[in-house]
Amino acid sequence: MSAHAFADFQDLLMLGPDGDEAAVAAVRQREARLTKPAGSLGRMEELVEFLARWQGKSEPTMDDPMVAIFAANHGVTDQGVSAYPREVTQQMVNNFTRGGAAISQICALHEINLRVFELALDVPTGDITVVPAMDERTCAATIAYGMEAIAGDVDLLCIGEMGIGNTTVAAAIYAALYGGSGADWVGRGTGLDDAGLARKADAVDRALQRHAGRLDSPLAILAHLGGREIAAMLGAIIATRHQKVPVIVDGFVATAAAAIAHAVNPAAIDHCLFAHVSAEGGHDKALERMGANGLLDLGMRLGEGSGAALAAILCKTALHLHKNMATFDEASVSEKSD
Repeated sequence: MSAHAFADFQDLLMLGPDGDEAAVAAVRQREARLTKPAGSLGRMEELVEFLARWQGKSEPTMDDPMVAIFAANHGVTDQGVSAYPREVTQQMVNNFTRGGAAISQICALHEINLRVFELALDVPTGDITVVPAMDERTCAATIAYGMEAIAGDVDLLCIGEMGIGNTTVAAAIYAALYGGSGADWVGRGTGLDDAGLARKADAVDRALQRHAGRLDSPLAILAHLGGREIAAMLGAIIATRHQKVPVIVDGFVATAAAAIAHAVNPAAIDHCLFAHVSAEGGHDKALERMGANGLLDLGMRLGEGSGAALAAILCKTALHLHKNMATFDEASVSEKSD
């Protein structure tokens, strides 16, 4: 694959603006006056700083948080790597929009916008054990689509996905980026038995062997081994950095998009918070490779942005406390003695 096809994305990943440390300082100044011991809310205080830094606001907002689910299908499902057929991707997309899925209910309860982006569900990517998942033109166009998908007044973006077979391609991406075999990175996904898990690991190994010598850059790895939803989530990560929108990344598959960005430029994901540690095999190892850690550890492996939405609720709570708690002066409470 030619490097020039991805040159613009490489540049955008390398040239993302820095966070606003003056906004963080303003948040810390107010935090120090609130009626509580310094640092007593732990990471909840850090969440407000995270919002301020990457929104560039001394008074951060969560007026328009959004969960974006990117849905795609994968040719590698022909290898028996999933417990469910490909048709389930479209069926679950329908379930999202009708309000019947877990993420639909979480978003409705907590007033978080939910948008679902279908990525050519009737045209699965290539079976990565045989051919590249995408040609460079398709991959580049899908990254660009993901960049455009978050247009509007979003002030916090949660990225999630839906796609039968996508834990297999995510595992292949991790193996290509970080080394190891399929067995090191695959998990049971939607509920594979032992035989299915073995087929999944074997499919990753065969894909790595099939594309050996052509996985010479992170974006080439994405095109050869990835999926449209991962490419689109990468696009969203790129665009949000330049639009001053902080991002919460969901689980195993969504993190693969962040891993591609991180492999190009580790600083490219500084505006990303990782929602949770998935129960899916390899997620904790991938986070460790990026020097990251999940905010929550609930044994979840649902996908669809569910963990990211729960992390957004924590952000919303942290911001509410920051804005609405009384200061020592307002409450007539004595401050710590010198």
